Amino acid sequence: MQKILLLGVVLLSSQITFAQEQRYDWKTMKPDQRKEIIQKMNPKERTMLLNQFREDMMVSELDVPKTNEEEFKTLYAEYQEKQAAIKRKFKSEADYESLSDDEATKQLNQSFEIGQELLDNRKMYAQKFMQVIKPQQVLQMYQTEGKMRNKIIDKKQDGLGNPSSQRRRP
Repeated sequence: MQKILLLGVVLLSSQITFAQEQRYDWKTMKPDQRKEIIQKMNPKERTMLLNQFREDMMVSELDVPKTNEEEFKTLYAEYQEKQAAIKRKFKSEADYESLSDDEATKQLNQSFEIGQELLDNRKMYAQKFMQVIKPQQVLQMYQTEGKMRNKIIDKKQDGLGNPSSQRRRP
């Protein structure tokens, strides 16, 4: 019992230490400084930081009232985790050409099922979000998510030197 309690205290203190270490002024920091700090983080810390950035950005973009911020962040984190769990169910083949017609059809149908689960989850959480923020803000949240996703995809493509990175930016 003491070992479990000790382990709990150690885990909690490491979480607190991590939270304290993350009190950087990211907005005023130079890009090289941000990159260096992020590169020193382990994958779990990076994920936590990304989630924190995403939550903070959503709160700011949607102008969530201070009284609802924590409830919104908790709900948003829960929504993001459920969406990610659904997405993890889909096992994509790297080489579609090597699939038989039956295998390709099966994978296509599975992708439709996963897509429907994602949509159903969005609908369910839209109802939950409307208990915390206005319907207009829920619409804006989903639109902002799409913009973030596109921006990330563009950055990944730009980093790989894909031809799409040659297109002009507005």
